[in-house]
Amino acid sequence: MTTTATAPELPDTQAPHPPRARRRRPKLPYVLLIPAIATLLIGLGYPVTWQIINSFKEYGLAQQFGQPAEFIGLQNYLNLFTDAQFWTIALRSVVFMAATAALTMVIGIAFALLMRAIPTWSRIVLQVSMLLAWAMPIVAQMTVANWLIDDRNGVVNYLLTLIPGVDFIGHNWLIEPLSFFGVALTIITWASVPFVAFSVYAGLTQVSEEVLEAAQLDGAGRFQTLRMVIMPIIRPVLVILLLLQLIWDLRVFAQIQLLQDFGAAGERYDLLGTYIYGLGIGQSQFGAASAAAMVVLALTIGVSWGYVRRLLKEDKES
Repeated sequence: MTTTATAPELPDTQAPHPPRARRRRPKLPYVLLIPAIATLLIGLGYPVTWQIINSFKEYGLAQQFGQPAEFIGLQNYLNLFTDAQFWTIALRSVVFMAATAALTMVIGIAFALLMRAIPTWSRIVLQVSMLLAWAMPIVAQMTVANWLIDDRNGVVNYLLTLIPGVDFIGHNWLIEPLSFFGVALTIITWASVPFVAFSVYAGLTQVSEEVLEAAQLDGAGRFQTLRMVIMPIIRPVLVILLLLQLIWDLRVFAQIQLLQDFGAAGERYDLLGTYIYGLGIGQSQFGAASAAAMVVLALTIGVSWGYVRRLLKEDKES
């Protein structure tokens, strides 16, 4: 009697696997974000909402005696967009923003490279000097600037007059729009360079010496090392610094307003900040001023949108 051997049963590889448990994300980070989000909603949400609502209303003499503002829809925006003066001031503000931010970045990067190259004692002296300039209040900055460019006893006019054939005694630097904004650009750049220099220098300290030595062994010169090695490494720092400078310089107000108080005033010396201030505080046209403020907010978002989109893309890829 013969028996047939039965082959052992093999495990069924086609059997479906049990579903994996969905990975739970910790809730603590979201809970910790609640205070920050609440602070933003309270500190920024109410003013922005108030500005948006007021931009659709008309304020006049009657509203100063307690009458409610009349809802006029998009009329403030239509008046603003059809006003040639507004577009002139907006274009002037954008040009001033670009020039000031570019000059600040170039000088700030140069100072950061200088701090990396000079000895320790001289670097400390330079850092302390820039820190004092950065910490000086705006009113103090403008007081010193007014003393320097004063048309009667200004140091700048006196030093320029020492040049043979040059007579700047009595010259008013704030009477012409071009020189007015040249002075404003110089003051704002002088006050902004320390922040850029310190930030870029902090980024430079993170560049590995091994990477620089490898670039030198490959035959790269100093300029090639700076352009092809150092700058790509600190590029994220440079991008955020440029974005911040563009936003700050677009919304500049105090320096322009104080310079107008020192010298000439008028629409030829206005940027968007002083233009909005003049509409709202000077002329009590709070609806038109709110509409102009919304336009500045849109410009700010437009300037920063590229960086925000890049951050969202990097977060999605990670």
